[in-house]
Amino acid sequence: MSQMSRPVRNQRFRLRLNSDGRRHPLENILSVVTLIFGLVAFACGFNPGAHAFAAWLGALGFVGGFYSQYVSATTAERSLNIVGIVASFVGLAFGVYHGGFYP
Repeated sequence: MSQMSRPVRNQRFRLRLNSDGRRHPLENILSVVTLIFGLVAFACGFNPGAHAFAAWLGALGFVGGFYSQYVSATTAERSLNIVGIVASFVGLAFGVYHGGFYP
């Protein structure tokens, strides 16, 4: 166990969605799109003038995130999906609170 006492200094942090060694292009794209939709809906949800955009993007990210979670293959994809789903839901809730789906 002598190797456990030394810190590892040569390895840099890299986000790897394909942690199982196989390629998953569709699942990776769905996970990243879910995250982007969620973050944009979350940010727009705080602006009352962008309530329609936040509501629609939040709804798309929420439903698309559940599908992406269903077909995901690795833990990293699932982690991005959960962050995107939660952010989409919060953006959707703020968008509906500020005025709903239509301007």
